[in-house]
Amino acid sequence: MRRQEAARNIFLSTLIIILFFISPLRCLPDSIRPLLPMPRSVKWKTGNYSIQHLVRVHIKGEVSDFDRQTLSVLLKDWNVTKIDFESFKNSDIAIFCDKQLDLPSASLEAYRIAVDQQGIRIEARTSAGIFYALQTLRQLGGQDGQLPYCSITDYPSFRWRGYLVDVGRNFQSLDVLKEQVDIMARYKLNIFHFHFTEDIAWRLASKNYPGLTDSSNMDRWRGKYYTIDEMRELIRYCRDRHIQLVPEIDMPGHSAAFRRYFKTDMQSDSGLAVLKELVREFAVTYPGLPYLHIGGDEVKIHNQQFLPFMTKWTESLGMKTIGWEPGGNLQPQTIRQLWMGGPQAMTKDSPVEVIDSKHLYINHMDPLEAVTTLFYRQLGGQTSENEKLMGATLCSWPDRAVNHEQDIFHQNAVYPALLTFAERSWCGGGDFEWRSNIKTDREGLAEFTAFEERLIQHKHLYFRDLIFPYYQQSKQKWVLYGPLQNKGNLSMSLKEEAKGNFTSLKKIGEFYGGTIVLRHWWSDVVKGAIDDPAENSTLYAVSRIWSDVQGNKEFWIGFNDLSRSYASDSPNLGTWDDRMSRLWVNEHEVLPPDWQHAGQKGDLEIPLIDEGYSYRSPAIVQLRKGWNTIVVKLPVGKLKGKDWQNPLKWMFTCLPIDKE
Repeated sequence: MRRQEAARNIFLSTLIIILFFISPLRCLPDSIRPLLPMPRSVKWKTGNYSIQHLVRVHIKGEVSDFDRQTLSVLLKDWNVTKIDFESFKNSDIAIFCDKQLDLPSASLEAYRIAVDQQGIRIEARTSAGIFYALQTLRQLGGQDGQLPYCSITDYPSFRWRGYLVDVGRNFQSLDVLKEQVDIMARYKLNIFHFHFTEDIAWRLASKNYPGLTDSSNMDRWRGKYYTIDEMRELIRYCRDRHIQLVPEIDMPGHSAAFRRYFKTDMQSDSGLAVLKELVREFAVTYPGLPYLHIGGDEVKIHNQQFLPFMTKWTESLGMKTIGWEPGGNLQPQTIRQLWMGGPQAMTKDSPVEVIDSKHLYINHMDPLEAVTTLFYRQLGGQTSENEKLMGATLCSWPDRAVNHEQDIFHQNAVYPALLTFAERSWCGGGDFEWRSNIKTDREGLAEFTAFEERLIQHKHLYFRDLIFPYYQQSKQKWVLYGPLQNKGNLSMSLKEEAKGNFTSLKKIGEFYGGTIVLRHWWSDVVKGAIDDPAENSTLYAVSRIWSDVQGNKEFWIGFNDLSRSYASDSPNLGTWDDRMSRLWVNEHEVLPPDWQHAGQKGDLEIPLIDEGYSYRSPAIVQLRKGWNTIVVKLPVGKLKGKDWQNPLKWMFTCLPIDKE
């Protein structure tokens, strides 16, 4: 068995090297720096350029002061003690910014890098291109100041590469927001969607209506809001990093905080007059913002003139509108942000401009599933942008209350998801069909493994002090057996089932991953491991893992990753879930935790504590030296949840982890 495993690994390694040359999402050899997102074209050459303590820099064209500062910080990280920005001859680094440059893309974000024995040469049409080149340069260089000789040409597949943060429901401090903006910038995302108004609270100060952000008008995180100066600072912080802040004033839905303070509905005449003044104040206070997101979803429109009026008013203030689709009666010129439904090919013949956010809500995803889903996810049903498909926005909607802002990062795979989405939105490609599991065909598995290697390297290189809930999962192999009819008796047992010898059952197939989703709660649009699952049935999953020594090992184990948007119930004491799932290692059962909220009926105001594997202490499992057998029992009754707050996601997670 071990020889077979070794042979498989050799095959995968060989295939990965081949895919490096033929795939736009490819892995770099270990001797070369891992780049993410992967540039459009990389040609590696023999040799390295050594950065000296004195670096001479020649810049021609308009490059922002912040971009110069970015270069300076980068060089200091490489132990450069002196930087000469006035040098015109014998430059170690030459930067050329010229709109007339001949690059293989019309994108203003395109750039080119050449590293050879003469030094480093960067070319771009705009300062944004220079900035992105510097981000790639950061990944090229090591602490030893050595940069491999190479030639890189790069440009994005989508002009809109966004990330949404909902601070209306759960406040995030300015420092935490800046941290996320910094990560966005390093990985070439360019839109920060800032959702600061909600039913729970209105979190941006108003000069004209200061009571709007009073603690008495908030249901959660009372008294937490952003001052005018903080908002201005956040806008500048984004702009310096070539990120456009897109504010959202949700209208007329999600506006209970508005109603509480003004004692009127937005769609009433008095409400419309107040909202009109609020939007005017916003435009005057924060001039130059090109977009205002006006929401429009999840509300009954009883005033058909409301959204047309607010659209015209917003446009008169110099901002283009964006709204949720499906939503209210949006105007033809309003950009649609898609959020419901299955895969859809958005062509250049679409009647409106669109931004894809369908199935891009990480709060609905298991942390391991998030990386898998986003890696394969085609944006807008296209491999690249077109006239009407602008791109996509990844969304973080932690609807459920959290005790601490850092809990958002423990419960949601924010940074692993952000990096995976950055790769997909910059490189394009992906599959039209949505999936939640790693592909099992050789090419699909190898592509994911190659990307995961880069992702893990970035975790180790750049995220040691940040919350990054992800571990390598592509080598975890499972064999599924069944189905066995349980006739609704979820406790039904097979004789000696803990041994994992299921020769009497049908082998369904082999799967890879730390999380295996058998049937997604949106099974009509998201592919699970089982094509045609049967209710009142039981499946078994078996895996064998090797341990060089005998001893305890930490595992991520879970069976029902709760969405952070639903008011889902906590598991009952003594159970992993309400399906009676079980797990054995070497025939010894791994028991569920002593849940702190055991049997708690779902409530959005009760924060999750230990319900998910990524934010509770790992399970401790005794392994023996050599091969260890893991058996997972997966019963299911009806293929639907008991109510809409508790949807059925038939799944399990089991992954040995190595904490750094």
